Amino acid sequence: MASRSFYLADYIIFAITIVLSVGIGIYHAFVGGKQKTTSEFHLGNRRMTIIPVAISLLVSFESSIMMLGMPAETYVFGIQNIMGNFGWFAANLLSIKIMVPLIHPLKITSAYEYLELRFKSHAVRILGTILGMLNYALYMGVVLFGPAIALEAVMGFPQFASIIIVAIAAVIYTSMGGIKAVIWTDVFQSFVMLAGIMAILIKGTLVSGGVKSTWTIANDNGRLNFFVWDTDITRRHTFWNLFFGSMIRGTGLIFNQSSVQRICSTPTLKDARKVMIFVSPAFLITIAMACFEGIVAYSYYHTLGCDPLKSKQITNPNQIVPYMVMDIFNGLPGMPGLFMASLFSASLSTLSSGLSSLSALFWQDLVKPHTKPMSELKGTIISKVAVIVFGIVAVFVALLVSIIGGTLTQITGTILSAIGGPLTGLFLLGCFCPWANAKGAFIGTISGIILITWITTGQYISPNVRKAVPLPSAPIDKCYVPFTNITSLYNASTQMSTSAYEYHSTVFTTESPIVDKIPSGIDYFYSIAYPWFGVIGIFTVMIVGSIFSFLTGYTKPEESNPMYLISIVDELFFFLPESVKNVMKLGYNYKKPEMYGTKETIYDKTVCVDNELDKQLSNNDEETNNRMNNENSALLNVLEENEHHTKLQKNSFNKEDCDSKNGSLPLLSEDSTYQGQIVVNESKT
Repeated sequence: MASRSFYLADYIIFAITIVLSVGIGIYHAFVGGKQKTTSEFHLGNRRMTIIPVAISLLVSFESSIMMLGMPAETYVFGIQNIMGNFGWFAANLLSIKIMVPLIHPLKITSAYEYLELRFKSHAVRILGTILGMLNYALYMGVVLFGPAIALEAVMGFPQFASIIIVAIAAVIYTSMGGIKAVIWTDVFQSFVMLAGIMAILIKGTLVSGGVKSTWTIANDNGRLNFFVWDTDITRRHTFWNLFFGSMIRGTGLIFNQSSVQRICSTPTLKDARKVMIFVSPAFLITIAMACFEGIVAYSYYHTLGCDPLKSKQITNPNQIVPYMVMDIFNGLPGMPGLFMASLFSASLSTLSSGLSSLSALFWQDLVKPHTKPMSELKGTIISKVAVIVFGIVAVFVALLVSIIGGTLTQITGTILSAIGGPLTGLFLLGCFCPWANAKGAFIGTISGIILITWITTGQYISPNVRKAVPLPSAPIDKCYVPFTNITSLYNASTQMSTSAYEYHSTVFTTESPIVDKIPSGIDYFYSIAYPWFGVIGIFTVMIVGSIFSFLTGYTKPEESNPMYLISIVDELFFFLPESVKNVMKLGYNYKKPEMYGTKETIYDKTVCVDNELDKQLSNNDEETNNRMNNENSALLNVLEENEHHTKLQKNSFNKEDCDSKNGSLPLLSEDSTYQGQIVVNESKT
């Protein structure tokens, strides 16, 4: 086997990656507005450009778990998991059409502001915030721990050092540079990640005999199992649970806090849509590349005649890529360092996005609504301190996982699985079910969490659940290490969900081949495949939430606000006559207020309105002044009728929401920013 040690060049490349990442944060701390307002710190003053935002959104969901877990999944079980990525792709296309136009015009900072606007309930918003923050905190701990354990086992890089380095670097540049630093650092790190993946694919394919040989070996040994048509819901991976399960869960991806921050950091709806148009195919391609790393790894070790898992040179499939890197790049100083830099970049991108999101949630949902008005500078300081605190929390979770091991990992996995689907269901209940009220939303969400927790807990503790069966290993006849017939494998693969993430851990230890036995009774229920967890959680929330809404006084058509709704009838049955669609809508109005492009367009941002009116009043004749006064009175009447939304919008208002060049409101066109429900259209002078 190859020598597994680092050269000076490897450490230099790794150090450069960390230093540049921190340097970007420091740069953004001293340029522009210097991160002195919460709007700039959390949203970049809503003026971020398309490509950087798109790349940042892309890598925010491509963590070190993707870098290690996807190849490991393919190595052990085959490439069927890639079908899930086509489901995510379909969900992203759906988001471009109907989800982004719902979220972007609201100009929210926290994803959970939508819940209060929609259900007119602060309790529902806080429920969503707490669940989202718990989800993020646990996930960040897993992201820190995953690469640390793999690097320590294969490359000898200290586990504790790995966790601390990533956490400190992410905390520094996120707290100093805010979302701008996170986005631009993500751009830099994306190239590092891409370089690392491409290097492995190219070199690994060459040493395996070329593209044809690599493909043939993988195909002959069952790794190219793209389509599995089995309809049994207990089978771990099938086309049905991967594609449709991912597509249904993926409809809520836009409600994830990282997504909301990036979508709402763009100035126009057209820009927001372009971000998702860029992300959708890029995400599909990147995940596919990670899956094919597993194909290359299997072909390489099959050609070599020594499966490192079966020969017990490694005990965790997540170590397969680092192990292969040290083999194929032996004698090439700098290449193992590039891989380590790409792995740490993946961790940094996800961790920094999580820290930025948690900071925004803490300020916007937990501090600002419950304290007296304070200066923007003080709010920004609180947000920066929150980044540091949540960074410590992530380290604490990662260290707990490393100390306690499997038990806490299973607890963490259960919580993440239980939260992801129901949280998505809460948002989908709000936008697709106009009759849903706050009580129904609250009870439905809790019901979904209880049900999924029950299933996942039963799956962990029941000895008779259906086991995951790995594909046949590569040969070991050319190994030069001691081998025993006892094979112990541990697989931890992590999948993403909506508005949040879904974690799945399968542990199997065998002294003989696993028999794929379908369980019966309650064990069949506990054996439901994990891709269905999110789907079950979503539909539980929507069904239970709807039932309890009708039992407790549903939201009547005249009480609903079309700004927060999506019409399934219009989207799915667009070909039907309007008269038929109106009947199917049950009397609910889904038509959004028109967005006018005149200079007299007035938003429900009262400070902006006042500034604009003052400016125009001082420069117009008496007749115009009277007209403007009448407009102001009309606006105030509309504001009184929408008191709840206006209060929320005032609460999250920043001066940067006005046009910084002339202190007036930005003009609207079909591609322009629409900042609220209230639009007063006045005739042109």
